[in-house]
Amino acid sequence: MNKEQLVNIRRELHQIPEPGFEEFKTQQYVKEKIAGMPQDFLTIEEWKTGLFVFVKGFEGHKTLGYRTDMDGLPIEENTSYSFRSQHEGMMHACGHDLHMTIALGILEHFAHNQPKDHLLFLFQPAEEGPGGAKPMLASDAFQRFKPDEMYALHIAPEYPAGTIATKPGLLFANTSELFIDLKGKGGHAAFPHTANDMVVAASHLVSQLQTIVGRNVDPLDSAVVTIGKISGGTKQNIIAETARLEGTIRTLSIDSMEKVKQRIRSLIGGIESGFDCEAFIDWGANYCQVYNNEELTQSFMDFSRERREVELVECSEAMTGEDFGYFLEDTPGVMFWLGADTPYGLHDARIEPSEAAIFTAVSHMIAFFSKNQ
Repeated sequence: MNKEQLVNIRRELHQIPEPGFEEFKTQQYVKEKIAGMPQDFLTIEEWKTGLFVFVKGFEGHKTLGYRTDMDGLPIEENTSYSFRSQHEGMMHACGHDLHMTIALGILEHFAHNQPKDHLLFLFQPAEEGPGGAKPMLASDAFQRFKPDEMYALHIAPEYPAGTIATKPGLLFANTSELFIDLKGKGGHAAFPHTANDMVVAASHLVSQLQTIVGRNVDPLDSAVVTIGKISGGTKQNIIAETARLEGTIRTLSIDSMEKVKQRIRSLIGGIESGFDCEAFIDWGANYCQVYNNEELTQSFMDFSRERREVELVECSEAMTGEDFGYFLEDTPGVMFWLGADTPYGLHDARIEPSEAAIFTAVSHMIAFFSKNQ
């Protein structure tokens, strides 16, 4: 594919963001693009709203896997694009439109140029939640095509286009969603002594949750507890019977994740006693850390250093969450950041990643996979 074709694909995908396991239009679009490629070496298999695409190598001593994610986010877009999302309240604010375009660009090359060893392209739904990697990993198709190595990327707004950043070992954190529902007794605002106000209870709980990292996590370790959404009550003169907190937990170690969760349970027990209410916790989607295989990452970094087309950066670990980590628990592999040169961060309604990142990644991964043949 030439640059114009890749840009058109990205912009068309950008207009149809869909929630996890509801990527019906996205799946159909990707299938149509793959159907337009030579089919001689390809085996295509649907999995839920995702796809497996197996490229048969002419020798096939091993299989290299490449994963891309497909879903969008429940964000109302606020970009300057003429090709903005056509789905109200949904946006590709995490770069998955670029990720899929890159995968299609790499796949198209090898559909025309049969590789020596097999390649497996995984178009994975639901990375943003509830988590597509773990069930995809357990699928019959994955076990049948079983790669020997796995690779994936994620755009990075803070790096210039043309940059690739990664490191051996821990790259992304362990993560857990956090949903807390509080239920008390509502009542009239004029008679507060007859009710148990869950807005007040929720406010106290939010403040207490902010003490966990500072007072319960080893200062030499790292953790994040963020409450991103709080809701409660129905009207200004009605004492709230219920309230809900929604947030996320990030830790660099599995041990710290369990300690943080245990502390949250203890604090909620105190809220129940102190405010005479009930509390319910839902940990939502939990993603394990992304841990890059030392040997494969070093090989990938050595290859990247030799190419003038990219600037390699050895980065630090990040508190980002990614369910690609489940693939790396099963299969050795590498994930890397791809510079996208935008002042707005991931999950920001204003993010406009540089489309030059697409060409960098397609060219680089074609060269890398060809080199490994």
